[in-house]
Amino acid sequence: MSSRAYTTRRLGIITALVEKLKTINGAGSFLTDLGENVSPRLKFWDEVEEFPAVHLNAGSETREYQASGYKDRFLTVTVRCYVQAEDAVEALDELMEDVETVLEENSRLKYKDRTNVDQYTQQITIVSLDTDEGVLEPMGVGEMLLEVRY
Repeated sequence: MSSRAYTTRRLGIITALVEKLKTINGAGSFLTDLGENVSPRLKFWDEVEEFPAVHLNAGSETREYQASGYKDRFLTVTVRCYVQAEDAVEALDELMEDVETVLEENSRLKYKDRTNVDQYTQQITIVSLDTDEGVLEPMGVGEMLLEVRY
């Protein structure tokens, strides 16, 4: 197989994000304990069996062409957060705050490309946050839309 200058890195980025989010364990400054409930695939709220949970999905990708043939890539990632609690709004806010903390601390995220070489994202930006605002209580669902520049 010949080496390519550019290969998709979607899976590597999602895998690295999942591993970082699994560090949300309720200890230290974390408010939530996710355990192993972080998945690289989206599920709808009625499919989720263990709470709290975080599921990710790689979405569309765009390119920005720079001088000398360099390309910036922008990957859209959806992060869906699920909770089940007496006060689902508060539990969801705490979980989303923990996710945001992990993302901000790992904006320059180390991941492996398809050839198993270490790569780094340039920046991870939270584009939007949205929640069900308690409509599904005792469950809560929130969504973050991320832009990963690499």
